[in-house]
Amino acid sequence: MEQLPDFWRTEVLHPLFVHFPIALLIIATFFKIASVWGIGKFLELPGTILLIIGTIGGWLAIYTGNLADGIVSRTLCDPTVLKAHENNGYTMIWLFTAALVLDLFYQNNRFKFKRVELKGFVILLMIIGSGYLGYVGHLGAKLVYQQAAGVYIPSGNCAEFN
Repeated sequence: MEQLPDFWRTEVLHPLFVHFPIALLIIATFFKIASVWGIGKFLELPGTILLIIGTIGGWLAIYTGNLADGIVSRTLCDPTVLKAHENNGYTMIWLFTAALVLDLFYQNNRFKFKRVELKGFVILLMIIGSGYLGYVGHLGAKLVYQQAAGVYIPSGNCAEFN
């Protein structure tokens, strides 16, 4: 019986699904900040669309990270880095989820706050979420490059590639 290629290993799904949300959420944050100034008003709706897609992708990254956790955690020298990566990842995605919900209220103008205050709070949540996003990415890089989390390590003579 033939094994599935390494591409379909469960722990490989997480890095596959994590990079698009990173880019989308950071660009959404820049778009929302730029939309405050007159020249960037047209970026309001694209920023919301990127926030929606990025937040959905972020939850998918959380899901695939949970799938990888059981496999990767057994091979780590310092599992506290994995726990910090996971905890901060949840904080980050909840910040962006809250920003998304408030942004949708802002777009529909169904909130009791003044629109300017609400938009400022959405942007603040997205900036803080972006900070967490950078930290979570840093912890993920530490897991991969310092502890070889989810990395296939070939044999000494690389016989499996012949």
